[in-house]
Order: sequence, then C-alpha cells, then structure tokens
Amino acid sequence: MPSFERKQNIFTNKDALGESYQPNKIEERDDEIEKYMDALQPVIDGWEPNNIFVYGNTGVGKTAVTDHLLDQLQTDVEAYDDVTLSVIYLNCKTLSSSYQVAVELVNKLRRPGAEISSTGYPQQSVFKKLYQELEALGGTILIVLDEVDAIGDRDDLLYELPRARSQGNLEDAKVGIIGISNDYKFQEQLDPRVQDTLCERELQFPPYDALELANILDSRTDIAIADDSLAEGVTQHCAALAARDSGSARQALDLLRLAGELAENQDADAISTDHVEAARSELERERVEEGMRELTTHGRLTLLAVVSKAAKADTPSRTRAIYDEYASLCKSAANTDDPLKQRSVHNHLSDLHMLGILSKYENRSGSRGNYYSYELDVPFESAVDAMADVLMLDAEIEKIEGLASRHGVL
Repeated sequence: MPSFERKQNIFTNKDALGESYQPNKIEERDDEIEKYMDALQPVIDGWEPNNIFVYGNTGVGKTAVTDHLLDQLQTDVEAYDDVTLSVIYLNCKTLSSSYQVAVELVNKLRRPGAEISSTGYPQQSVFKKLYQELEALGGTILIVLDEVDAIGDRDDLLYELPRARSQGNLEDAKVGIIGISNDYKFQEQLDPRVQDTLCERELQFPPYDALELANILDSRTDIAIADDSLAEGVTQHCAALAARDSGSARQALDLLRLAGELAENQDADAISTDHVEAARSELERERVEEGMRELTTHGRLTLLAVVSKAAKADTPSRTRAIYDEYASLCKSAANTDDPLKQRSVHNHLSDLHMLGILSKYENRSGSRGNYYSYELDVPFESAVDAMADVLMLDAEIEKIEGLASRHGVL
C-alpha cells in the first residue's frame, strides 16, 4: 500500500489559487490596465519609453498586471519591423543600493561565466559596464524593478539611467524604468534631482473591496474547486476577511486554498466557513512568525513591547510609551545588550508596520509636531503564540497572558 495517495475530492486545479498562476484575464483592474497601456504606448509607437512607477499594497495586482501587459506588449511589437523590445526583470528586495542593482543588471545581461563580482568596483565603473551591455542589446529596453523602494536613499541609478542618452552614455538603446513599490511615499523620499529626472508616469493600485475580491475568487473557483465542494458563502467570507484586513487578492486566495486543504485533510465533502476561520488563524500565526524571522533580537523585543501594551488594552500606543516598555523588557531578557536608542526602536516599529504585523497611525498635535502610534495588525493570540515559539522569555509571555486575561483581551 502506498504511503501517499492522491486527494482530489475538493480541488480540480489547486494551482489556480497559487501565486504563480497567470489568469487569461486580470479581473477588477480595467481602469488601471487602461492607464498602464497609455503609459506604455510610446514603446509600440517606436519612441523612447516612459518611466513608470506603480504603487499599491501587497496583493493588489501590481506585478500581475505588469507581467500581463509586458507579455502582451512583447507579442504586439513583433508586428513592427522598426521596434525591438527587451524586458529585464529584477526584484530589489535583497538589494539596498543603486550599486547592487546595477551589478545585478550587468550580470543578467552578460553570458554565464562573464559576471562581475558584487564588490570591488567604483560605482561609475559599474554604471559604465551597464551602459555597454544595454547598448550591445540595443532597441527598446524596459527595466522592471520590483520592490524598488528597497534601495532606499541610495538612488543614483534612478538619476543616471533616464539621463543616459542625453549624456551620451547610450546612443541606440532606449531605456525605460518600471518601478513597483508598496510604499506610497517612496517618490517623496527620492533625491529632488531624481524626481526631476525621472518625469515618470505614476499609477496607483488601490486595495480591492469585498465585492471585487469575491468576483476574483469566483473566477478562480470555477477552475480550482470541484463541483459541490464549496459551501454557500465561503468565497464571500474569504473576500470580506481580506477586504477588512488589507484588500489583498493574494490574502483572499491564500485563505481559500488553505481552507480547502484543511477540508481535504479532514475528508470533508465541502469547504465551510469554519475551515476559512481555521485557515485565517493559521495564516495570521505564520505571518507573525515569518516577520519575526526577519527581525533582530531587539526587533523582536520591540514587538513584544507592543504585545505587552496590547495585553493592558493600552494600544494604539505612542512610540515613547512603547520604548519604555521595550527598555523594561530588555532588563528581563537574558543575553540581551543594553537597550537601543529610541530612534532605533522607532525604526523597528516602522519595519514591523511594513511587515504587516503592526498598524501605524499619524497623530497631528499642532505646534508640538506630529507623532506616531502603533497597535497590532494581527490577532493578539496569534502574536503571543508566535512569540512564545521564538523568544526564550516564558515568564514574560506568561505575565503578558495574565495581563491580557485581566483586561479582557483574551
């Protein structure tokens, strides 16, 4: 008897609920697609391409629409003898400077074995190598920089590339940048010279609402879920949960897929809303644990400080109050250095917000200036369970759970 047997009572094509699935039609993004096509029009006309920056939260279709339209554009330009199009895609998540981005682009353009090392060259030397590779490729070249905000304020490449032709660094190659970011304020943080040089077309992808998410899920369930294997109201429940949280199609699809797996493992006849609730709890816990893996010890202690404030029903809480809680926790934690400065803790709070673990609020207080406050963006129980598995602070976790019980949080 085999150890593994196929289970096919729930799914007909589970891949249709996965991140890599490319639907034939992008749902609920008609307006954004129309504006995006307008921004890409110069390519098909044979002119120098626009620089395009696409903003929106995770899971709202930025990358999916970009991939879809660029695939279509590459097909359509084949009808014109005077246009050749190359698309270079680079995710900047692990890159923190223009230098690193330029090195990666050079190595993508070079043949295997001819790559350059990631250190040891002056930045302008790397830029020169990049211009040489782009010129050798020729034609129209679109460079897609996903998660472009990762390069921070070391943004020289965003200044240099749009000026390459006018500065004589490129003659035949026509280069356009497509930047994708979930940081709406990224443009404001760019050097003023970069902002002036880019002259970009800016596209905003808003979060999906519950009705839009339900329509997206319905289009996928026709492919992914077997007939009569979906209880009434399940897709609407997934859509409502995701809309209330982030407006992310990815979150809604993940909920439905995991709910289906739970139903299948239980030999249930259909996915129910109870399966969705169980999936939500599991995904929220995983989200906290995944975020914590990216944190330093002090980042985790900063999160624990917010959890402690939440246990006292004292959130949203100002940075200063969170810092005091953090400093107290540092004294309790074994093998922990002295507390960081408040500015460093503020940076950890911002990171936790970007990871989707904390909500962040800007408070305006007139002449005294603005300040930020934070609270958990995941259920309290999920945060405590995840932290108990990672932090060796059993006594502190137990104390926090006691506080939460007394304040009605648990």
